[in-house]
Amino acid sequence: MPQLFLAIAAIFGGLSVAAGAFATHSLRPQLSNRALEIFETGVRYQMYHALALMAVALLIYQAELPPPTLTAAGYSFIAGVLIFSGSLYTLSLTDIKWLGAIAPIGGVALIGGWICLAIAALNYR
Repeated sequence: MPQLFLAIAAIFGGLSVAAGAFATHSLRPQLSNRALEIFETGVRYQMYHALALMAVALLIYQAELPPPTLTAAGYSFIAGVLIFSGSLYTLSLTDIKWLGAIAPIGGVALIGGWICLAIAALNYR
């Protein structure tokens, strides 16, 4: 499990850098300031949670018996990035307004990941 989480964290981190560069160099002339802000929010949260997922992977790797809430945190971060950042990217590029209603679902998954990580920290051995 830690290898999978670490690989996905690295992919999320690399794609975050690429998406940020793409937004700065290619999308800036094509998107409104608001759409660009939305896109950049997705990039920022993707990078934050790539780092959080990396921490989860390292904690699982180091623990003798990792609490199951660490695995739950990892999956929550993955789902949250895909749903939250993915919906923001799509919203900013397509201007399909109802996609804004999907982002909070991803936000809840991200918050759930942090809650699971806090619970795991309290049960960590």
